[in-house]
Amino acid sequence: MNLFKKKDNKKTEQEKVDERREEVLARGRKFKYPLQWTKHRVVINTILIAVIVIAILFTSGWLALYQFGMTDEMLYRVTKILPVPVATVDGENVAFSDYLMFYRSSMTSIERQSGNVDNQGNENDLRLQYKRAALSESEDFTYAAKLAKELELEVTDEEVANEFARHLSIGGTERSEESFMKIVSDNFGLDKSEYERMLYLTLLKSKVEITIDETANKTAARVEALLAENGGDYTAVAETLGDAIIYEETGGMVPNQNIDGGRAAEAFKLEPSQQSGRFISMSGDGYYFVKLIAKTDTEVNFVSIKVPFTEFNSRMAALRDENKIQEFVTITPNE
Repeated sequence: MNLFKKKDNKKTEQEKVDERREEVLARGRKFKYPLQWTKHRVVINTILIAVIVIAILFTSGWLALYQFGMTDEMLYRVTKILPVPVATVDGENVAFSDYLMFYRSSMTSIERQSGNVDNQGNENDLRLQYKRAALSESEDFTYAAKLAKELELEVTDEEVANEFARHLSIGGTERSEESFMKIVSDNFGLDKSEYERMLYLTLLKSKVEITIDETANKTAARVEALLAENGGDYTAVAETLGDAIIYEETGGMVPNQNIDGGRAAEAFKLEPSQQSGRFISMSGDGYYFVKLIAKTDTEVNFVSIKVPFTEFNSRMAALRDENKIQEFVTITPNE
């Protein structure tokens, strides 16, 4: 008697179908998994290449901006997109794009008005001079923006538009926006958005200085009072106030479009012996008073008094003394 029963090897049709399916799937896996592994390697390699390219571009850009001091058009456009800092002022980043905008506009003006500089040494010195001025200017505007935020001051789009419109008629000549911007582009290399950016920063800094400079406000009020008392005698006011103001005479006729902070343009609006009220200089660095002596269709002769703003500069000097201004570019004769 057989104690062990033989296992029935007979399979159902369903079992045969399942086994066949498993065989097919097993063969397919031999091709599937190597292909998946290849895809993974392609993705990893692509990511590595992208990281390397980005690192190279970042390093190249960093060297160009911070080590070699390059200021070309391409780098300027890049800094307008990427908010990289050129310095910090009291914890606020100074935009590299603002620094390059000021520098490039100054150099464009010099190059287009005077042509090439005499020699390489003079050109390098001039570039360093304007780089230093542009960096200081951008630091000033950054600090002004910080104070404006603290003082809850702002400049609206309407104010910028009004200032732009005022510039269209400087010198008593009405210009179209197109013709004015052609002048700006030809002489300073600026487009409208860049010019409006400069107007915005200037207006904002003026508002800050008017707010914080109590000394200048009191001095300006004193000038107004003295002029009212002495019948508009600017020389007498200068003698009374001394170094608190800056008294100037043109000494003759000058163009009514003279670049002098807006004094010639303001004087051109007056009649002989007539005087203006207090107004802000176009550079936003103080109050002006002007008195017209004589004028022609294109020229003016006038005297002026300037009440300079000093509080803002004093605060900036204090920040430098306290090492609260950090610059990421080095501007030296060996640059």
